[in-house]
Amino acid sequence: MSNVLAYDFGTGGIKASVYCPDGECLVSHFATYQTHYPKPGWHEQNVGDWWSATVEATRTMLDAWDGAPESIEAIGISGHSLGLIALDAKGQLLRENAIIWSDSRPDTQPEQFFANVSEEEWYMTTGNGFPASLYTALKIMWLRDNEPDVFGKLATVLGSKDYINYRMTGVMKTDYSYASGCGVWDLNGWRYSDKLMSAAGLDASIFPDAGPASEIIGTLTTDAASELGLPASVKVIAGGVDNSCMALGARAFRDGDAYNSMGSSSWIAVTDSKPLLDAKSRPYVFAHIVPEKFTSAIGVFSTGSSFRWIKEQLCDDLTFEAMLNQAADSPLGANGVMFLPSLAGGSSLDPSQNVRGGFVQLDLGSARGDMLRAAVEGISMAQALALRELEKLAPLSGEMLAVGGGARSDFWMQIYADMYNKSMLRSQVGQQAAALGAAAAGFVGIGLWDDYSPIADIHKISDTTKPTPENSAQYDKRMAIFEKLNGYLSDIGDEIAEL
Repeated sequence: MSNVLAYDFGTGGIKASVYCPDGECLVSHFATYQTHYPKPGWHEQNVGDWWSATVEATRTMLDAWDGAPESIEAIGISGHSLGLIALDAKGQLLRENAIIWSDSRPDTQPEQFFANVSEEEWYMTTGNGFPASLYTALKIMWLRDNEPDVFGKLATVLGSKDYINYRMTGVMKTDYSYASGCGVWDLNGWRYSDKLMSAAGLDASIFPDAGPASEIIGTLTTDAASELGLPASVKVIAGGVDNSCMALGARAFRDGDAYNSMGSSSWIAVTDSKPLLDAKSRPYVFAHIVPEKFTSAIGVFSTGSSFRWIKEQLCDDLTFEAMLNQAADSPLGANGVMFLPSLAGGSSLDPSQNVRGGFVQLDLGSARGDMLRAAVEGISMAQALALRELEKLAPLSGEMLAVGGGARSDFWMQIYADMYNKSMLRSQVGQQAAALGAAAAGFVGIGLWDDYSPIADIHKISDTTKPTPENSAQYDKRMAIFEKLNGYLSDIGDEIAEL
C-alpha cells in the first residue's frame, strides 16, 4: 500500500502523521519548538529547531508505528504562513531565526509601500487582509532598512514549509497557496504582481517559483533520508499554506463550504471560486490547494495562545481541563467580567493594530473562575464578530464544522453554538484537518486520487451541539458591549504606542 507522510507545521510545533489512501490516520507524533520575543512585536523561531523537531516527530512516529517506512511513497506538508527565511546565493541561511507570521516589526515600511500604491488597491489585488506589516514583502523591506548586511546578500526568501521542503530535497519551490500570502501576489492573475513588486522596491527573483500544491518537487536527499529514517525514493510534494490545507481537510473545498479552525489562532473560512473581498472588513484570502478555488477567512490572532498565556501566568497549578471546569462554574456573562483576546495585536476587524488584550470589570468579588469564563467568552465573541462579517459576503448554512484543539471541549462548543446561533459539528478528523489536507495533496500528487473529492466521505460527524435560544439572545447584548470595549482599548493602544 502507498501511504503519505503528512506534516502539520504550526506555530507551536510540528506533527508528523501517516495516512493511508482511504484517509485514515495510522500514526502521529507532535514535537514542539519555541517562539522568541526579543522586542515588542518581534516574533521569531529558530529554523534549526524546526528541522530538529521535524526529525524528532518523524523518528518517534516511525518507532511507534508497526508499519514499514518503505510503504511511504510521498510527503506533503502544511505550513504556517507569512514567514521569512533569508538565504544567500548558495542557499545558506543569513539569519538563524525566521521572522514568523505574527511578527509585526515593520514600522515605517508600510508608509513607504503605500506611498507607491493605495492600500485599497493592494488589498483588492492580493486579498491580504491582515495588517500590512505582517506580510513577507514588508518584512523584506524592513530587512533592507534595518539589516543591510543581510539584505545585501539576500538571494531567496522562503516560507516555513518551503524551507523544510528545501532541507528535504535541496529544491527551492513554493505553491500558489503559500505565495498568495507574500504581500505581492495577484490573486486573480495567479502570479507575482510587477506593480506591487515595484512599489516594494523588490525584484521578483527573490521569491521562489510557484506551482500546484500537488506538484512533486523532488525526492529526499541522502542526508535527509538518513536523518528522517525514510527511503531516499520518497517523493516530496509542494504542499500548502496552513489555511488552505486546513480548509481542504475540513471538507471546505466546494463553493459555500465553511469551517471554524480553533487553535493558537482561530478563523472562520469560506471556500469559493472567487476571492471574497471587502475593503472594510478585509477578509484575508489565500489561493486554495484545490485548483481555481480560494479560501477567504476572518480570524483572531491569539485565541488558544491567549488561553495558554492565562494558564502560564495565572493558572499554572491547573490543567486546561480544570481551567474549563472552573470556567463552567461561573454563570453566563462571567459575573460581569469581560476579556479582550488581542494579546498578539489587532487583526483586520480591530480599529487599530495597537490594540492589546485585557480583563475589564474586575472587582473584589471576582473569582478566578469568572476570569476563565470571561476568557472563553471573549475568545468566542471575537470569532462571532468575524462570522457576522463573512455572512455579509456569502450565504452560510446553520451548521459549522469545528476543527482544531479548541473544538475538544463540550463546554466551549456550547458557547460557540450560542454565540454563533448555529449548530456546531465535530467529526473524527478533529485536530488533524491541516495534516489531512496536506496528505490529500500528496495522494493527488502521486496519482492515487484523481482529485480532492474523496475528502467529503472521510468525515464522519461524531456529534452536534445546538444553540440555546435564550443564551444566544443574552450573548447578542454582550456582543455590543464587547465591540465598544474593542474600540476603547484600540484607542488606548494607539495612545500608548505614541509615548
